[in-house]
Amino acid sequence: MSMSIRNRLPGTVTAVDAGEVMAAVKVRLTGGQEVTAAITREAVDDLGLSPGAPVHTLVKSTEVALATETLSGVSIRNQLPGTVEGVDTGGAMAAVRVAVAGGALTAVITRNAAEELALAPGSPVVALIKSTEMSLATG
Repeated sequence: MSMSIRNRLPGTVTAVDAGEVMAAVKVRLTGGQEVTAAITREAVDDLGLSPGAPVHTLVKSTEVALATETLSGVSIRNQLPGTVEGVDTGGAMAAVRVAVAGGALTAVITRNAAEELALAPGSPVVALIKSTEMSLATG
């Protein structure tokens, strides 16, 4: 299967905290970071997720926000430190490629935000991803 989601980071399930409808699935990425994906209980069952299961985390580039430092006092659980590899700007938007431990992510943000954050190759950043915007895939 081919798909348009370019942000794919491999990892291993470390825990599944399942409720009646939703589950919080913790994944240790190959780079060592731990992330959480909030997915339906049905998806957990369909994918056969349990600790030790290999998965790929999937995130649309439009769902990745960037900060210039780690944030506290926010509900966003997934904060991946990295370094800007490149910035492609258009009239209104910018695609920012970020190297993170064990892989890379692309964030699509406004051109104005990229300029205000002074994003350029080599800039340290933190990729921010809500757990509800992270999907999991097996196989």
